Amino acid sequence: MKITEDIKYIGVNDHQVDLFEGQYPVPNGMAYNSYVILDEKTAVMDAVDARFKEEWLENLDAALEGRTPDYLIIQHMEPDHSAVIADFMAKYPGTVIVSTAMAFNMVRQFFGEDYNSRRRIVKGGDELPLGKHRLSFVDAAMVHWPEVIMTYDACDQVLFSADAFGKFGALDREEPWEEEARRYYFGIVGKYGMQVQKLLQKAAALNIQTLCPLHGPVLTQDLAHYLGLYDLWSSCQPEKKGVVIAYASAYGHTREAAEALEKDLIKEGCQNVLLYDLARCDLSQAVSDAFCCDTLVLASITYNADVFPCMRDFINRLTERNFQNRKVALIENGSWAPMAARVMKQMFEKSKEITWAQTAVQIKSSMTEDNREQLKTLARELCSE
Repeated sequence: MKITEDIKYIGVNDHQVDLFEGQYPVPNGMAYNSYVILDEKTAVMDAVDARFKEEWLENLDAALEGRTPDYLIIQHMEPDHSAVIADFMAKYPGTVIVSTAMAFNMVRQFFGEDYNSRRRIVKGGDELPLGKHRLSFVDAAMVHWPEVIMTYDACDQVLFSADAFGKFGALDREEPWEEEARRYYFGIVGKYGMQVQKLLQKAAALNIQTLCPLHGPVLTQDLAHYLGLYDLWSSCQPEKKGVVIAYASAYGHTREAAEALEKDLIKEGCQNVLLYDLARCDLSQAVSDAFCCDTLVLASITYNADVFPCMRDFINRLTERNFQNRKVALIENGSWAPMAARVMKQMFEKSKEITWAQTAVQIKSSMTEDNREQLKTLARELCSE
């Protein structure tokens, strides 16, 4: 696949994986992207997962058409992009690896050597001439690993963006970009919003016509849309008005309250009401939607003087990704000593700009008529803004 006249796609699609990074469901698989730039000198941009070594090397051979790579540029050392470095270097003994000093430390850790005689260490601001293509490197430390560097080709106005602007899903599956890119961002990159903001400032100084990420499709149209979403996501601002109700229930009474609130919100005219059973749902999707919407309702039983484990897991996932700028409402259930609301609120102590709903709902064992009225009041409060 041609990206430009001189840049070719040589990546692979993975439909064997069920959980990316061992935790994110990927029903439409995963793409591991790699590219080659053909000029007076040739540069291969990143590698792929170990299971696809042969397919990737065949793709590379076809793109090279008998030429030999001069450089292998490694922007990110996660194994889904670097696992076949040793195989590549054995096949092409004249090739030089180009990467950051920290990346070469990781090369040694993964492969037992750092190719000291066949390497070129670069940092942000350095350049690598290939001919008419003169590559410049952009420091992207902690987006989302510390060794990451990105590469800009001014000739074709292409930014090779490492894991940024990626998404879940293989390239031979058609699906909207936003939802799986959002789930990918908040699952994998979301903790590092400050670093993404710094990257976006650097990107603003570049004339970018094409984004080539390491996962997901090459982006060529309406780049302001994708850059704008990354700005929104990395600043932890909600995308839209909406209410996510996330509940943890043991015997169904807390679930009943969550479902009743859902109906009340819809009756009050609330748009985008989403209900998640945290014990059964894909937590990465629940996290993604909690960041997408401006309002979150948490409903949990009291469990061992705490909250139900899946609720604790969910809140931890939110707070470690700097959840903020949202309205949050709490529903608790406890048969003798309800404590869930207090515990949940304490878990957000370090979160900024959290507005707590005025209406509190406390259930003792099963729902009462008073509880039903409290839920109606809460629905009116949440829909009034």
